[in-house]
Amino acid sequence: MFSQTVEYALRAAVALASDPTAAQRVVDLAPATQVPPDYLAKVMNQLVRTQLVRAQRGRNGGYTLTRPPENISLLEVVNAVHPLRRITHCPLNLRAHAGRLCGLHRKLDKALQHMEEALAGSTLAEMAAGVDGVKPLCDHTRQTELIHVA
Repeated sequence: MFSQTVEYALRAAVALASDPTAAQRVVDLAPATQVPPDYLAKVMNQLVRTQLVRAQRGRNGGYTLTRPPENISLLEVVNAVHPLRRITHCPLNLRAHAGRLCGLHRKLDKALQHMEEALAGSTLAEMAAGVDGVKPLCDHTRQTELIHVA
């Protein structure tokens, strides 16, 4: 349903929300989010262009969110890299459907509306805090250590 770019942008934004005061570099974000560094750099540039993320160069440089994570919705992140497009007219341009949608496209648009509402109602802060005790982007190196010990 979501493109790989959207998934990667969400992972990166949640990682930034996990420690919103610290600038994080691609070299550190890539393993934490399990996103290839070159791809992540492109995603981060998109988030910078849409002003969700700020880039700072230099020794203490890296990426930070431009607003508190409780003020950034998942929908904003999704729309920054691959905007959700609602169905407003017949995609087939059928004359008989002028001004209205058929049942299929009306149902698809309703599903998009629900998705849009769910994403708009969820913040990066909520995602970074975790749900039911499950934190996103768990330290995968720690998980690997535990597997090898067992």
